[in-house]
Amino acid sequence: MNPAIIIIDMLEGNYGSTRTDEKEEEKIVPHVKVFLKECRGISIPVIFACDSFLKDDFIFKGRMRPHAIRGTKGAQPLSDLDPQATDIVLEKRRFSAFFKTDLDQTLRTMGIDTVAIGGINTHFCVLATAFDAVCHDFYTIILEDMSAAFKKEIHNNFLNAYRNSAIYPIFRVMTSEEFLNEFKQQPQK
Repeated sequence: MNPAIIIIDMLEGNYGSTRTDEKEEEKIVPHVKVFLKECRGISIPVIFACDSFLKDDFIFKGRMRPHAIRGTKGAQPLSDLDPQATDIVLEKRRFSAFFKTDLDQTLRTMGIDTVAIGGINTHFCVLATAFDAVCHDFYTIILEDMSAAFKKEIHNNFLNAYRNSAIYPIFRVMTSEEFLNEFKQQPQK
């Protein structure tokens, strides 16, 4: 396994400055920060896939409120996660981090064969990116404790639906601890 971590939409504009740490999306922030630091320490690349919409983007014609406008602080990775210069920041215009981006080429250039995905929202952008990762022939892991939806039940229901999918083991749901243990137990190159 030669993995990369993809963190979806954990952006300044999606969290704001007045957090209570009571919302599901907020609860994962300190855990994601620790996890990313550990990944960087063992040379697993970190990619922030960030919504980056145009002001009058088509996506805002639905119920979604304008947010993450390209070129604004709201489209930047959450500073609480301590983004590093070695991390990759990928702008995306739609749910999947693969859709009309160079993510596939970037991962292949890096020799990546596995992507472990976390972030918000489990049932939209995390899941869309996971499905597209499989469609691009990457082993895919959704990190259940590094992902969140606005309701815990939604998060759990979506993950439970895929725990024993027909495409296991190329598509898996696991905790960050399980992922790191599996990575550390593999023979070193």
